[in-house]
Order: sequence, then C-alpha cells, then structure tokens
Amino acid sequence: MTGPVVVGLDGSPASVSAARWTAREAVDRHLPLLLLHSWTTQPPNVPVPKEALSRQRYGGQVLRRAEAELLESHPDLTLTSELVSAPADKALVDLSDGAALLVVGSRGHGPLAGFLLGSVSLHVLGLARCPAVTVRADDPAEGTDRHEIVVGVPEAGPASDPLLEFAFAAAESRGARVRAVRALPLSSLLTHPHGAHAEEGYEVDEQARLAAAVAPWREKFPGVAVTYHVARGPAAQVVPAASAHSALTVVGRRRHSSPLSWKLGPVAHAALHHVPCPVAVVPHD
Repeated sequence: MTGPVVVGLDGSPASVSAARWTAREAVDRHLPLLLLHSWTTQPPNVPVPKEALSRQRYGGQVLRRAEAELLESHPDLTLTSELVSAPADKALVDLSDGAALLVVGSRGHGPLAGFLLGSVSLHVLGLARCPAVTVRADDPAEGTDRHEIVVGVPEAGPASDPLLEFAFAAAESRGARVRAVRALPLSSLLTHPHGAHAEEGYEVDEQARLAAAVAPWREKFPGVAVTYHVARGPAAQVVPAASAHSALTVVGRRRHSSPLSWKLGPVAHAALHHVPCPVAVVPHD
C-alpha cells in the first residue's frame, strides 16, 4: 500500500473524529497524512458569512486547528494539508488515484436511521479508486481495546483478494486478528449433495472453502491470527451481525467504469447503516 492516507475535513464533529482515526491509521501504517478541506463544500451551519474570502479563512482555520491537535497527539506524523475550491467529493475521488486510503466522516448512528451519510460520503465510497473508510462521530471503538478486523468474504478469487489484503494489512498494523465471514444462502441446503438434512456437514464444507480462500493471505501475513465465521442468511445481515464488537469492518463493491453508474451493493449499504465501528469499502473487479 503506497501513497498518503487522505481525510476530508469540513470542521464538523464527524470529520474531526475521522481525522483523529486517520492520524492513528497513518502512524500505524507508516504513511503520510493529507488533510483536505473544500471551502466550497462546508457544513450548512458554518457560523461565517457566505463571502468567498470568509469561507476560505474558515477553511484555513479548520485545517490549522486539526494540524495542531493531530501533531500534538502524534509528533512523528508526516502531515500536509490542502485547501481547495473543487467540490469535496470530486477532490477526494481525484486524489484516490494515488492514495492508499480515503476517509470521510459520518454524522452518527441513530436507533432507526443508522449512519447519516451525506452526498459527499456516498460519492466517495461509491467512486473512490482506492479503499475508502467512513468513521462515525461517536465511534465506539475509539479509546477502547477492540482487536478484531471483520471482513466479508463472498468467494475465493479476484472479488475477495483486495478485501482480504486490506483486512490483513489493517490487522497487522494494529496487532489485531482477522475474522473472515461468509454468509450461506438459506436455499443452499436444497442443492447440496449431502441433502437437506446435512446442515452440519455442509457448513463444515463451506468453512473449509473459506479457509482455502484465506490461506494465501495467512501465508503472506503469518503474524496475524484468523478466525472463521460461517452463518446462514443474507450477507447483508450476517456481516453486520458479526461486526458488533469489531474495530473495523471491511466490505467490497465492484469497480465502475462510469461515475454516472456507480452504486454500493446491499452488503456495503447494510454495513454502512448498521455496523457501529468504522467501515472500509474496498473496490474490486
């Protein structure tokens, strides 16, 4: 993983939480951090006049405050900042070509609404060409001792490898373990050769397939412990359920050739709305 870790910072509590999370991630991965603020994409409640000069001054203040706080907490952090006029989503997506990771904030997690993701966050998560993470303002993993990275593994091969690589690298940098999760469709027993009453044998077979998909990454990251989690049900339910106590959850989305046709799949949507910890969305072919 090369390039900087980039976080979008608009001055809101959610973006400040995201910047703090990103600074720790950059230090753990030994990567530089870039703070980006778009002065044309500021929160609607910014207490400054709407004139361009005032908005630029506000943006500069946001960046300086964040720089001071992050460098005080992480003196060895390599930190730069950019104040741009381009819309925040466009600026972040453009940076994703050379970034190791993009990070955006979420406004929180309500009992019904889940993550409150604005258009900037959704566009970044759906279009970024590198992994993108959303961090909620009230991240329960902050300041706690969570040591598990959950990754949803749909199948062996090109769709899973980028997710597993990201999850194992994150676990290695944190000294955490990986929980590899696979969902079994409810209809699978009907077509399994053992028959509809061989549920236990079928799940053992699927756990072996999951272990085989993960095996190359265990070899590449021998210091990372792994557990396997196979459960029956839709992946959009199984992955969030397995993530209740994780430090980070990793899900995938397909790459899109056109910025007009992007979308997040059901598993990514479910994770973003119901998983309490930061969620990484990793593009794959």
